[in-house]
Amino acid sequence: MPGNASGGGTAVTRSTLRQQIADALRDEVLAGRLQPGQEFTVKQIADQYGVSATPVREALVDLSAQGLLESDQHRGFRVHRFSVDDYRTMVEARSMVVDGVFRQRTECGSPVPSAQALLSVRRRAEEAARAARAGDLDILIGYDLRFWRELGVLLTNCYISEFLHRLRVQSWVFAVPYLRADPDLSQWLWSGHETLVDAVTRGDAEAVREAIRAYNAHALAWADRLQGGPCPGDGADDDGDGPRDGDGPRDGGADEGPARFPDGRPER
Repeated sequence: MPGNASGGGTAVTRSTLRQQIADALRDEVLAGRLQPGQEFTVKQIADQYGVSATPVREALVDLSAQGLLESDQHRGFRVHRFSVDDYRTMVEARSMVVDGVFRQRTECGSPVPSAQALLSVRRRAEEAARAARAGDLDILIGYDLRFWRELGVLLTNCYISEFLHRLRVQSWVFAVPYLRADPDLSQWLWSGHETLVDAVTRGDAEAVREAIRAYNAHALAWADRLQGGPCPGDGADDDGDGPRDGDGPRDGGADEGPARFPDGRPER
């Protein structure tokens, strides 16, 4: 946690608290502890984190704007349930944008990022690929998101990079419940991060495009496999009364609510 005023650090403001809550809840959704369709209120989240309602409400509105939550005036908020068609559209959107980015870089003769600039990206690539091959979904999600975000910052502008990051977060939110239930998990986790960063380092535009095509083809093949299958969690909230295990968000089946921040409860 950032330091407080009495400790000589920067006081935690409402805006940073809002961001911390949004980040923590996003992590809960990505981890699958907040399931698609699961409902909760501002008060429940505020009580879980021991904070006032205002930064919680602001954080939930932010996550709604990012497409991760839905707001209901009378019932509070629920985790958005993406469909297979939604996922396909995400893949197609990122494919078109990334293709345009690399086409423009080729036409403009943009310089290749230096090996030093790519050093952190390469570390992310190695860790993401290792986690994918091991079938370690929890580790993979974090490294994969960091890999693409850092690579995007080097290759395009901040607006495109942020748009692509949001698409990838949504893609993971959709994918996590399916992947956790898949006995062939590691088979469907893309592990081509190192191949891509090697191609970027060499300045090999065709190899970069081929790696990106393989990445998107892998995602679409997985969507084909899901088409027509059951949606994880179907029937959990059929009575319309929210989670069955209690009023608060679930954590691995126990009604313990969202995980605390690393350093404990947020400062007020």
